[in-house]
Formats: sequence, C-alpha cells, structure tokens
Amino acid sequence: MTTHPSASAAAPADAGARRPWRRTRPGHGSTPGVTRPPLRVRLWRGRPEDAAWARPALLVLLALTTCAYLWNLSASGYANSFYSAAVQAGSGSWKAWFFGSLDAGNAITVDKPPAALWPMALSVRLFGLSSWSILVPQVLMATATAAVLYAAVRRRFSAPAGLLAVAVFGLTPVAALMFRFNNPDALLALLTVVALYCVLRAMEDGRTRWLAWAGAALGLAFLTKTLQALLIVPPLALLYAVCAPVRPRRRLVQLLAAGAVMVVAGGWWVAIVEWWPAASRPYVGGSQNNSFLELTLGYNGLGRLNGEETGSFGGGRGGGPGGGAFGGGSGPARLFDTAVGGQIAWLLPAALLLLLAGLVVTRKAARTDTARAAFLAWGGSLVMTAAVFSFMAGIFHEYYTVALAPYIAALVGMGVAVLWEERSHIAARGVLAFTVAATGAWSFVLLSRTPDYLPWLRWAVAVGALVAGAALLLPVRAVRWRVGLTAALALAACLAGPAAYTATTLSTGHSGSIVTAGPAGASKMGPPAGRIPGGAQPPGPGSPGAQTPEGSPPGAGTGPGQPEGGPGAGRAGVGAMLNGAQVSSQAKELLRRDADDYTWAAASVGSQNAATYQLATGEPVMAIGGFSGTDPSPTLEQFQQYVAQGRIHYLIAGGGTGGAPDRGTEGRRNGAFGGSGTAAQITAWVERTYQRVTVGGTAFYDLGQARD
Repeated sequence: MTTHPSASAAAPADAGARRPWRRTRPGHGSTPGVTRPPLRVRLWRGRPEDAAWARPALLVLLALTTCAYLWNLSASGYANSFYSAAVQAGSGSWKAWFFGSLDAGNAITVDKPPAALWPMALSVRLFGLSSWSILVPQVLMATATAAVLYAAVRRRFSAPAGLLAVAVFGLTPVAALMFRFNNPDALLALLTVVALYCVLRAMEDGRTRWLAWAGAALGLAFLTKTLQALLIVPPLALLYAVCAPVRPRRRLVQLLAAGAVMVVAGGWWVAIVEWWPAASRPYVGGSQNNSFLELTLGYNGLGRLNGEETGSFGGGRGGGPGGGAFGGGSGPARLFDTAVGGQIAWLLPAALLLLLAGLVVTRKAARTDTARAAFLAWGGSLVMTAAVFSFMAGIFHEYYTVALAPYIAALVGMGVAVLWEERSHIAARGVLAFTVAATGAWSFVLLSRTPDYLPWLRWAVAVGALVAGAALLLPVRAVRWRVGLTAALALAACLAGPAAYTATTLSTGHSGSIVTAGPAGASKMGPPAGRIPGGAQPPGPGSPGAQTPEGSPPGAGTGPGQPEGGPGAGRAGVGAMLNGAQVSSQAKELLRRDADDYTWAAASVGSQNAATYQLATGEPVMAIGGFSGTDPSPTLEQFQQYVAQGRIHYLIAGGGTGGAPDRGTEGRRNGAFGGSGTAAQITAWVERTYQRVTVGGTAFYDLGQARD
C-alpha cells in the first residue's frame, strides 16, 4: 500500500505530511474564507463534503437505536433493585441523592460513587417511580454515546465510517443489555467516549481546553465507577505526550493541567465525603472503615486486580486459572471463552486486525498525523481495558465488557474505511477479505455454543462470510452494483450473529445483580440471574409484586449460587444476596403499618433483600451489612440505640436468605447466610429479645414487642 500527499489545509499540524488517502479529509477546523452554515442546517445536512444522504442516515440510525432500546423496556421491572432502591431514596431525599444512599433514612450507601444514580433519581423526581423513569435515562445515554462516537470517527474519516461504527455499537449484545439496565456502566461508557473525542480534538491543534474537557469527563467517570474510569488514561496521556502538535514542554504543561482538572472533577465529592462528620452521613457501603478512599483502593480498586476483596463474596472468586463463580477464569482467553464471548467478542478479533492494518497504513505518516492518532487512541483504550479485564483476579462480571463496545465499534469503522479506500491494492483487499472471513468463522464458533438457538444462522453466516471474502479479493474494476452487493453481504455476514443476540436481549427482561445478554445459555453461567422470559411490570408502591409467567418476581429466578426449587426453597447464600426477595402482599401491608412513625420500616441483612422490600413498600428499609451483609454497619450498639429510640419497626428474619424462614443463629455462624459477624450479632440479639411473627411465609421480629 502506498501513501499519498494530502491537499488539506484544514489541519495545520499535518501540513506537508504524506497521507494514505487520495481524497481530502476536511473537518479539523474552520477553513479560512468559508462561512459556516447555520446550526439547524448543519444538524440536518451535515458537513458540506458529505453525501446528501449521510446526515439523514445518521439521524435515522440514532432514532432506530433509541426506539429499539426503548422497546419492551419495562419488561425488566426495577432491573437491579440495589440501584433502583438508591434511586428511589434519592428521589425523596436530597441527602440520599448526594451521597448515593440505599435508603432515605441514610443508613448506608451503595458500594459505588453516586454519579450514575443522579440522572435516574432526577428522572424519578420528575416523573414518579417506575421502570421507565429509572431506565429511560440509560437509553438516552446510548443515543448520546452513539452520537459522540459518530462525531469522533467522522471527524477524521468518512461519514460511512462513522455510520458503521454506530451500527456496530448498537448491535453489540452487551451494549443492548447495559444501556437498558440501571448499573453505572452505561454512564461510564458515555463519559469515556466523550473523553476520547476531546483528546482527539486536542490532537488536531494542541488546544488546552479540549484536553481539559477530557480531564473533566474522566473525573466525572471516576465518580461513576472509580478506578475503572482511569484505565484509558495511560494510553491517552502517552499518545498526547508523543504525538501532540505542540512543543514538548507545552505538552507536559497541558497534561498536568488536564490531570488537575480530572482530580478536581472527580475529587470534590470524595473530599466532601471524607471531611463530612461520619456521624451525620451514611456509612460508605463496601468499605470496612467507613471510608470512600478505602473503598476505592480496596474493594473497588486493587482488590479487583489481585482478588483480595475484603467484604466481598470471598474475594478472588472471579479469577484464577480454575475459574470461579463470576466471569470465568482469568487469562488471555477470558474475553473469548464461553462465559464472555457471546457478550462482546463478535467483532473483537476484527477490531484487533483492523487496528494493526490501520497502523501499517499510517506507518509513514508524520508524528502528528491525526489518522494514526485516532487508531492509537481507540486501540490503546481497547487493549488496556481488555488486558485488565482478562487478567484481573477479583470479581469480574460479563457485563463489564460494555466498556469495550465503543472502542471496538470505532476501530471497525475506521479500519474498514481505510482498507476500502485502499482496495485497489491487493494487500488491502486481502486483509479486508481475511477479516470478513475470519469474523464469519468466529461467529460460527460463538453461535455453535448455543446450538438450539437459530441453528441455521451459523451456517448462513459462515457461507456468507466466505462468499463475501472471496468477492472482496476481486479487482475493483467490477461494476458498481456488484461492489455494493459485496459490501452488503460482508456487513450482513459479520453483523448477523451479534444482531440476533441483540434482538433476543431486547425482547427479554433482565433483573438482579448478574445479567447477561443473548439467549439462555449464551454464558457458561447459564440463564442470567433474574431473566424474565415474558416481562413483568415492577412492583411499585401500592401494587402487588411483579410476577413472571412462572409466578416468581423479578430477581427471584434461578441464578448462580441459588438452589433449585425457586423462591422459598432455601434461597440462602450468594444467589439470594444477588437477587433479593419475593415480597408478599401481607408483608407489604405489615411494613406499611405505622411506617411514618419510624425512620426505617424494617431492617434486613443484605442490600438486595432490603431493596426489594423498600421498592415494594415505598418505605425506607435499612440494609444491615451493606450489599453482601459483611460491612460492619451498623454495629450492635448502634442498632440497639436505633431500636431504643424507636427508629426501626421490624427486623426481617433470614436476611441473606432472601426472605426465606430464618434458620437460626447456628446457621449464620456456619456461613449459611453470608452475613458478617456484626450482622450475626444483631440478628442473634433480636432473636433473644423480641417477638417473632410469620407473615406471608416470611418471619419478622417486631422491635417494639419484647419476648415474654
């Protein structure tokens, strides 16, 4: 492949450089003497150099993505009740909104910073508590992510490259899952794409303000999911330090300034939490010393890498060559194995191949070449994040890989655009043909892991990819309709597999703490926890619990760690902690009785269990021990003080059992309930002291009625 001189004067940093494209790539800034059209014209028409169909095609693609993600949205009910309960609390208490408290009584926070909860809680304040008011902000984040992704790719490459990137992103199964779910990953993906866009803008002319905006986006991303947001900082900082079109000393000053902005944007909330008197704020969930810094560096930080996650389900269970309960075993093949492959890996090999091809094509470009910078930025982010996900020894969930979806989409769009323009060279045609054929073969492997799911599809994909790959090897002198047919066949063969998994994901409700995309069995962990085959409405305040066709509520499905037999069949251990409880109408009536006289209508071991009762009743429920019941909050003395002050009405027996009848103190000592020593002390004291009643199959202790 040869290189060609560029005629563009729009990018001063690249002036005089040799480019690998024949035609000009405008869009790096305003051309002198040219008046920009009004904003309303640019929004519909796009850039003057684009084809007339380009901007309408983008708008249609964004609309289709939004409508598809909105379709059947309420089937997931409250999705992850852990975060939905915090959203409910934040919609009624500004203090709970600021700290990310699980309940409006502000007993304990979720185990993440609260930025992802803020837009959902504001939505609930405006529109009331419902599945839609919680999840629609997540869908809108998908639209925003796709739009920024297009802008980043189109700015240096062509409109078709940006459109292809948007299509690949929207058809990624794990993206269709997580941008319709209420975990923090959706906002994290949006903010990292915004940061990449800003860095690439800074690479064009060396303006400090764009680098500062990137730092601000990454700081807010830190307040979304702590250290995961910083995985892309090393490759982006190194890229700017080496390739930015300004002097070395200025690059260093700019990077330091952007780092300072990132620290301020992500550190202001941390500073307030650390300096706020602990007695007047909620306990920091997930920590052992009521410290957000400890949570960040421990359970949510280094603990995820080395497996030493104090307070989790045994730490390290997701890693190790032997595999574990979450996300399979760590190692270079993790993202391709049976647990994760169907979520994200459909086009991952193609993205890596196209990254290499893009770097080869731009190998003779100037140091400041923005095309090569784009490949390095997206490729470095992909490689860094994928490497950490592959080798982290702590808890790892399949849905974490949604962070990779925009990087893969951008590399596919850019790489295909470069090779397509260079297809007059046999080497470019060969690489493109091999990429299509290899993607079809890999899709065949992934589809074969669910042999009962559309069994014809894997053969159609394989044959289509081989035919398209062979056609791509032909000289480009073919008539236009044959070229168009070949391109369409190649795209269909490469995207059919993930599109099918995405369609299945969109038609299925998901709830609980561990969810996966695609058909049942797409992950080696089996059906996603809380999969709702027929969909169900969420159990809002004053309404009966949502039921699936099988009669179990969202979050009560059989999942990892949950014994067979469904709700009430001894749901002890990890499964119950992850999926919550089935709340009967009698239990809701009991907890609502005189609830206004108490700060907390009830207390329960484990956040998921407490969250389901809180969502069902609309009343605050204290989560003893936080998410897994292992946080030392509240202490026995604190709990006794709350009871003496008349602030807690009931203790829900069984805590970690998801509402099943209590098994007694001895069972908790043996680890049957997953509670910490503090939780065991509290439940043992309550058992000895207060009357026990059974309502709707669940045992409660009335903390105002002492035992005879």
